[in-house]
Amino acid sequence: MAVLKFFKLPKHQQYQYKPRFWDPKKEELEERLKQIDAMKQGDAEAIKARLSANFRKGYSKDTSFRKRQVMRSNIILLGVLAMLVILSYLFITVYLPKIASSVGSGGAQF
Repeated sequence: MAVLKFFKLPKHQQYQYKPRFWDPKKEELEERLKQIDAMKQGDAEAIKARLSANFRKGYSKDTSFRKRQVMRSNIILLGVLAMLVILSYLFITVYLPKIASSVGSGGAQF
C-alpha cells in the first residue's frame, strides 16, 4: 500500500534563523569617525549634519531640564486644582443657600 501513493504530501517548511550580533556603540563610533573624516575635508554638509545630530543627542541626554519642566507643570496644575476646590467650596457655602431659598420661594430675591 505504501508503494502506490498517488499524492505526494509536502514537507513542512523550515525556518532558518541565523542570529546576528549588533553593537550599537560600535556603529555609532563608526558613524562619528565618518563625520570627522568629512569635517577634516571641509565639507559644509557634514558640519551641518554634525550640529543637528548633536542637538538631538543633547536633548535626549539632558533629562534634568525635562524633569524640571514636568515638575513645574505638575505644581501649577496642583495649584489650579486647589484654587478650584476652594472656590467651589466658597460658592457652595455662600451662594448656594441664597439660590436655594430664592428657588424655593418662587421669586427672584438676591
